[in-house]
Amino acid sequence: MADVLDQSEVDALLNAVSSGEVATEGGDHSGVGEEDSSASVEIRTYDFKRPERVSKDQMRALEGLHEGFSRNLGAALSSYLRTIVEVKIRSIEQLTFAEFTYSLPTPTSFTLLSASPLEGQICMEVSPLIIYPIIDRMLGGSNAELYVPQRPLTQIEQRLANRIIERAIDALTEAWENIAEITFEVLQHESNPQLVQIVPPNEVVVVINFEVKMGDRAGSMSLCVPFNVIEPLIHNLTTHDWFSFKRKQQHDIQQDSLLDNLGDAKLRIRAYLAETTIKVSDLLSMAPGDVLKSKKEVTDDLVLQIEGKSKFAGKVGQFRDHRAFQITRQAKPAEKI
Repeated sequence: MADVLDQSEVDALLNAVSSGEVATEGGDHSGVGEEDSSASVEIRTYDFKRPERVSKDQMRALEGLHEGFSRNLGAALSSYLRTIVEVKIRSIEQLTFAEFTYSLPTPTSFTLLSASPLEGQICMEVSPLIIYPIIDRMLGGSNAELYVPQRPLTQIEQRLANRIIERAIDALTEAWENIAEITFEVLQHESNPQLVQIVPPNEVVVVINFEVKMGDRAGSMSLCVPFNVIEPLIHNLTTHDWFSFKRKQQHDIQQDSLLDNLGDAKLRIRAYLAETTIKVSDLLSMAPGDVLKSKKEVTDDLVLQIEGKSKFAGKVGQFRDHRAFQITRQAKPAEKI
């Protein structure tokens, strides 16, 4: 029969295991070892009900894309309302559609937009705290003692708000044309966001929150883009591709601007028949009818210089009673006159 350990032997064995003098089966599982191993492992929480379907690079690309939208919209509203309107991004995050709708006030200005040729719809929400001051400004008010009513927009107010929505759509189309040619159209207006279900409540959406300021009035504007709408273009939304496209676009704009500004500049052009040298005494004794000799053949092309630089080669002739130069090729860098 196996020996049975008494209580003092059991206590001694437990103390030896805890101190590391005795190795347990399967390796060291003492408290010190567990602390060291856990310290080297990064643990992050993950909610399976809210998967992050858009990567961080793609979120940064969306943020950069809509920064251009905010600048264009601010400039358009400032020009239309004859006052300074500032629009800037406040945050961008991934939520479920239910969380987005529950976070909005009721009533509010809620607009559904189609994004052809993409399937699905996106949402644009403008807070009553800023939409009513804008409407008051459009009607000639000063917003000094404006009361913001807690009611849906009337038909007249909605028609005025549509002019703001139209300018927002134009700015949104201009921003998204860097990724794809998308046509945004208004489908529906609603005052209660919870009555609209464009996607299932647990579907992931990207919400871009903006802050709109006009004088001493400020309010929020939100753009909700469901993931299934931008899924066909999601792989194009990378930070590297986005910034490289912006650099290319800026280069094209600068080139067009330079061409427009320099297009009417006047340049001095000269066509040289030949080049030779003579003595000063021969130059002083020259008279009409004298012949100058050069090493250039009669059949060789003449060089055309623009502001002293050899650019083209060709033939001298006459066109409609005017002296003319017909360009046949570009001049070589080391070509002699």
